[in-house]
Amino acid sequence: MTVPGIISDLDGDKAGDEYSEVTSSSGGSRERKIIVANMLPLQSKRDAETGKWCFNWDEDSLQLQLRDGFSSETEFLYVGSLNVDIKSSEQEEVSQKLLEEFNCVATFLSKELQEMFYLGFCKHQLWPLFHYMLPMFPDHGDRFDRRLWQAYVSANKIFSDRVMEVINPEDDYVWIQDYHLMVLPTFLRKRFNRIKLGFFLHSPFPSSEIYRTLPVRDDILRGLLNCDLIGFHTFDYARHFLSCCSRMLGLDYESKRGHIGLDYFGRTVYIKILPVGVHMGRLESVLNLDSTAAKTKEIQEQYKGKKLVLGIDDMDIFKGISLKLIAMEHLFETYWHLRGKVVLVQIVNPARSSGKDVEEAKRETYETAKRINERYGTPDYKPIVLIDRLVPRSEKTAYYAAADCCLVNAVRDGMNLVPYKYIVCRQGTRNKVLDDSSPRTSTLVVSEFIGCSPSLSGAIRVNPWDVDAVAEAVNSALKMSENEKQLRHEKHYHYISTHDVGYWAKSFMQDLERACRDHYSKRCWGIGFGLGFRVLSLSPSFRKLSVEHIVPIYRNKERRAIFLDYDGTLVPESSIAQDPSAEVVSVLKALCEDPKNTVFIVSGRGKESLSNWLSPCDNLGIAAEHGYFIRWNSKDEWETCYSSTETEWRSMVEPVMRSYMEATDGTSIEFKESALVWHHQDADPDFGSCQAKELLDHLESVLANEPVVVKRGQHIVEVKPQGVSKGLAAEKVIREMVESGNPPGLVMCIGDDRSDEDMFESILSTVTNPELLTQPEVYACTVGRKPSKAKYFLDDEADVLKLLRGLGDSSSSLKPTCHTQVAFESIV
Repeated sequence: MTVPGIISDLDGDKAGDEYSEVTSSSGGSRERKIIVANMLPLQSKRDAETGKWCFNWDEDSLQLQLRDGFSSETEFLYVGSLNVDIKSSEQEEVSQKLLEEFNCVATFLSKELQEMFYLGFCKHQLWPLFHYMLPMFPDHGDRFDRRLWQAYVSANKIFSDRVMEVINPEDDYVWIQDYHLMVLPTFLRKRFNRIKLGFFLHSPFPSSEIYRTLPVRDDILRGLLNCDLIGFHTFDYARHFLSCCSRMLGLDYESKRGHIGLDYFGRTVYIKILPVGVHMGRLESVLNLDSTAAKTKEIQEQYKGKKLVLGIDDMDIFKGISLKLIAMEHLFETYWHLRGKVVLVQIVNPARSSGKDVEEAKRETYETAKRINERYGTPDYKPIVLIDRLVPRSEKTAYYAAADCCLVNAVRDGMNLVPYKYIVCRQGTRNKVLDDSSPRTSTLVVSEFIGCSPSLSGAIRVNPWDVDAVAEAVNSALKMSENEKQLRHEKHYHYISTHDVGYWAKSFMQDLERACRDHYSKRCWGIGFGLGFRVLSLSPSFRKLSVEHIVPIYRNKERRAIFLDYDGTLVPESSIAQDPSAEVVSVLKALCEDPKNTVFIVSGRGKESLSNWLSPCDNLGIAAEHGYFIRWNSKDEWETCYSSTETEWRSMVEPVMRSYMEATDGTSIEFKESALVWHHQDADPDFGSCQAKELLDHLESVLANEPVVVKRGQHIVEVKPQGVSKGLAAEKVIREMVESGNPPGLVMCIGDDRSDEDMFESILSTVTNPELLTQPEVYACTVGRKPSKAKYFLDDEADVLKLLRGLGDSSSSLKPTCHTQVAFESIV
């Protein structure tokens, strides 16, 4: 836990209720931590005599308090803006001073850019949207303005330039704070592919139905995904982010040993869920001030004989101040015996943004307070006390310590540390504020829509929109027994004191270090343009298969086996026309006419479709339905290892799949001779995935004693006989070639999806079998740069055709010998 510092009474007069955070001790690592935030943790003012700028640390700043959780040897570098406008002529001198004296790197934005970036896009577009406010009308929230978005991107680019000036990309860890800098990771990752990059969002992340209305939604998601670790206060926020990635980018996530990870072009982007804490030492230092103790006694005397309910909020439309006052009005209407005995002291912090909405919230607050005081007040009693001024820190702490109940009624808030601070102040210290002999008690009434709510299990949670329920909750809190108040307080204090800001920061950095461990074990490629840039991270042995590389080897081999997937390899996956183009047929014919080649199409499609589409290729082998049916050429009959009597399981599977199809809109069943497949690619991503998992479990239970396997693939659940796979089909072909006395000297396999990975794996294991006297050269190749068991890749279907055309041209330039013709005929 962070320890108290020494704070003078003058220092205690600083206002502001931002969260104070510190980290627990870390190891003696010398690696630098670069903390990037919108504002530097500094206070600025001009010296009246010299006219020079003077700076000092802002002790309440999150970025500053982060360092307290690490070893004193850990070096911190801060990148951000100043809260004052520095003239161009002074910027170089100020920059030098900040770097030398404070280890701070200032980002100087022009006044116009600052207004468009911060007040424009951040505060009037991102902030309302992330708090679930849609700009349905021009009067309530600003509609999307692309000029403001461009300013946001420009500001993020300036931040990235400043980071690049000072970073050592191999050693430094970069930690970006909050929604102001969500596309900054893209700029940094583009410059340094292996940069160690973390991001923490301190606001809510909205549900996909809200977020998807943002025109630049994909750019922001991709920006965040260029990090190694993304942090959120609650699981709800993380869940919304993951849902957006699934619905808008088609990404799946899974939990790996307790850590949620997203596979993003070969990189695993980890998700961290941990609410920020308070700086215990800072709060206790303020509690120890003489001015705090004196003010606490003054407040206790002022409200002697009355129950004090405390509210501390920014003047913000999302803090629910007016709803809180209306709830108090209902309290006095319903519980008349509380009139004259309960006082709500509402401290209003200055608004952090401006606009019509803030003015309306302020006007409604004052009108409601006036109405309540006129109706239930007396000359010596005001039920609502509004304190709308700059409140010194010591006075605010005194109110925390003196209050019988704390009421936080925000309609939406990322975290809100007011309840945490209230608990710590009610605990007091050994020497000041509260009498040591009295048990520590506290009661909390908190909105269920704030980030700290899940961690306060002893609080009374309320829906702020239900003013009657809030009034009832306040009444329950006030009449709670002293023993129960004490038990709830102890539970809260234990959590808050053990999960302070130091614990939060240390835990995040440990996870960031773990997420970056394999940075140098893979090769990286930067792909995409502009904000669509991302890094592809793959095995060092993974490389592109070129025509120039393969043709000499191909020409030198007497026997070759070539296995090709169909969809996504020869024909685009998204193609409406599913039959092959004339070019594909031509290339396949050229390969098949070479008697040294045994060419197979290995596909999940049905035998009728494939045989019709590929009928011009007489010597082409086909393994249909993942190898359930095999035909060596167009003149041969289809063969299978499975008899029709082994399909009783179909009558068990079909009704189960049909029930899930009827219950899940957008799903369908595909009937194959060898298998039944339940498709959910057109269903709601979350619901479809949930139903697929449930169907998988259901079918595995039903078919436990049947000779079939149940597999889940990309947007499918498939039931098929045991032993049916592309891998086994390819293995069968190779073994028959070996047994006929014509083992292949070269095996090439090209495919694009999960079923093809079985083929790659099976071929690699087959050709290394000791039964083969000579080991063939294997070229397993996946389509698209992505993680694979194959060692080679081709970019797309056009690349595949280019390669096959090169092989076909090579074949046609050589005349087949009688020997190879006879060998070919002996196989087929």
